[in-house]
Amino acid sequence: MVWLPADHRLLGDHGHQMPFLLLGDKYARAVKVGAHAQPVMFPLADAAQVPQLLSWVDGVMLTGSPSNVHPSHFDQDVLDPSLPLDPERDSLTLALVRACVEQGVPLLGICRGFQEINVALGGSLHQAVHDVADLMDHREPDDAPIDRQYAPSHPIQIVAGSVMAQWAGGQRAMVNSLHGQGIGRLAPGLTPLAHAPDGLVEAFEVQGARTFAVAVQWHPEWRCWENLFYSAIFRAFGEAVRQRQATRLSEGHAWASEPEKP
Repeated sequence: MVWLPADHRLLGDHGHQMPFLLLGDKYARAVKVGAHAQPVMFPLADAAQVPQLLSWVDGVMLTGSPSNVHPSHFDQDVLDPSLPLDPERDSLTLALVRACVEQGVPLLGICRGFQEINVALGGSLHQAVHDVADLMDHREPDDAPIDRQYAPSHPIQIVAGSVMAQWAGGQRAMVNSLHGQGIGRLAPGLTPLAHAPDGLVEAFEVQGARTFAVAVQWHPEWRCWENLFYSAIFRAFGEAVRQRQATRLSEGHAWASEPEKP
């Protein structure tokens, strides 16, 4: 089972909005089809529940989202108040990242999830990559059809000899690009795996992680079964999840089999 934290959104007509907990179909489907695992949600979970809930799952995937990580988490003020934020998600996922790393729970971050991992471990973000000198505009065209928005947009240069190079079958791959924010300062303990042509970090792994702990800025969940590179990412994540499951169930069985002490 793979835990996918929900987004907190207000939906409905102006003046008649109601709170919803949301998970994009494409993320859940990529876990189901690409990683061969069962996506699960824990509605209204909070940071205090992370240790208990992690003991019930075999991996965590932090999804993309229309919302951004609140810049107060990396000591900045809000640059554009019109952009959506999700402080409820922040309060859960930042704690969840640190717990996954500490406990050796397989962790995959995508887009916002990529940024959450960096912030949780002490890094910072550019709130508007397109306004930073020498960096490209990494946003998708708003008026384009969805298929075009998620189509390959730019190449990435992948670190030679890395797991990412193995998944991509080389040091260069084309990826989609649908983000306004990006890595400013990479957190201590994170190793870059790929960069965009402008030098922006596009993928990283957690140094010394006991299991799969990788994040990407693009969206490999988009029809991952049609892309060999994207499929390889989810396949590797799924393998780590099943290894975690085998260990978790074995330890649970051993505990349950212990004779009751007088």
